[in-house]
Amino acid sequence: MPVLSDVKAARRVILDALRSRRSRRELDARLANRPRIAPDSVEIAVYFSDTRVNLYQMRQWYAPLAELAKTHPIAVITRSPGATLTLLDECPVPVVYCRRIFDLERFVLEQELRLVFYVNQNTKNFQMFRYGRMWHVFINHGESDKIYMTSNQFKAYDYALVAGQAALDRLSRKVWAYDVERRAIPIGRPQTDHLAGEPPFAPDDRVVVFYAPTWEGDRQTMAYGSIASHGEAIAAAVLASPRHRLVYRPHPRSGVVDPAYRAANQRIQAAIRAANGRDPSAQHVVDDGPVLGWQLAADIAITDISAMIYDRLATGRPILVTRPVSPDAEVDESGFLAAVDWLEAGEAGDIVRIADRLLTDPESRARLAHWSERYFGDTTPGAATRRFHEAVERMIAEWERHAALHADDPRTSEHDPLDDEDDEGMPASGG
Repeated sequence: MPVLSDVKAARRVILDALRSRRSRRELDARLANRPRIAPDSVEIAVYFSDTRVNLYQMRQWYAPLAELAKTHPIAVITRSPGATLTLLDECPVPVVYCRRIFDLERFVLEQELRLVFYVNQNTKNFQMFRYGRMWHVFINHGESDKIYMTSNQFKAYDYALVAGQAALDRLSRKVWAYDVERRAIPIGRPQTDHLAGEPPFAPDDRVVVFYAPTWEGDRQTMAYGSIASHGEAIAAAVLASPRHRLVYRPHPRSGVVDPAYRAANQRIQAAIRAANGRDPSAQHVVDDGPVLGWQLAADIAITDISAMIYDRLATGRPILVTRPVSPDAEVDESGFLAAVDWLEAGEAGDIVRIADRLLTDPESRARLAHWSERYFGDTTPGAATRRFHEAVERMIAEWERHAALHADDPRTSEHDPLDDEDDEGMPASGG
């Protein structure tokens, strides 16, 4: 089958090139009549060189950036035409498209940037690192215990804004010769002060159960998905209770590998529709929208082993994690997973009783509060935003001190003609 694989790969390359060309034409038309950002009007830039596929990494920063922009002018620097088109529609701060290194250099020379934020480890970040009259700051796009969180690439940034003590300990333990005390600044998770969107139901006395399973995975070591093992029993129990409301948010890839998993997902959604048909006031939800925010404020959350655990933990609210049924699934029961409340497959049908107990159990509450504080610090409303802004002021004060020391240095070009190229098609970042 090598020939067929080569044909498919070539077809993908051609289609990607055509899409990129269409996006570039559309973007050129949109930008033709837009005024350029005035010189010396931007203090902080967010460098996003990725394509649309990783826009979720930017979206979670929209609200915190909009709040910060009230005191410090911010712009997003983009390199991909497709991502730029979407950001022009969505992003609450100005967007600057720099397709070529020449465009990027012109913007840098026109603006006296204090800080440049990075939400991922894209290889094109290196093209921005050449500029030394600013602090390069890694702000990431989430918190977890994944290997990505201890990459040696942290050393490429002047500073990193991290979630809390768990991140500091992780970096101290894993990244050799990294000055954690000076270069890593804990701020919590300011996104939790701006939970996006509004629930599609009228709040009432029902207990809201947020069930957010991941997909089935493409190998047994990553078989964390619970739809086929836990999901139908969870849904049946919650839907049968007149005191509870189910918000079901399956991973978009649910069922792409396993037809049985796909069928279970479809049955859960059908059961929700049927329950709403019997009792419209129940207002159960199948949530497939792009916004993740309001869901995290549910009374209780049930997740699989995924980044969703830490999104929920940042709110300090009760959480259950499903225990994978595959004996080959790798479960690292260190950190929060050593103390989390697990939901076994055999207990899934008893979820209403378990949820009620968890909501009133002081021991579970105390344990959750301990781990939430360890990962994110103070999670009371507004605390993370305050720490984020304090970190920005600290870094800007340090920038001003160095700017005064080097006031006589010319703002010279660092242009390399070999880099003045069509910058599309670079590898995307992971994490």
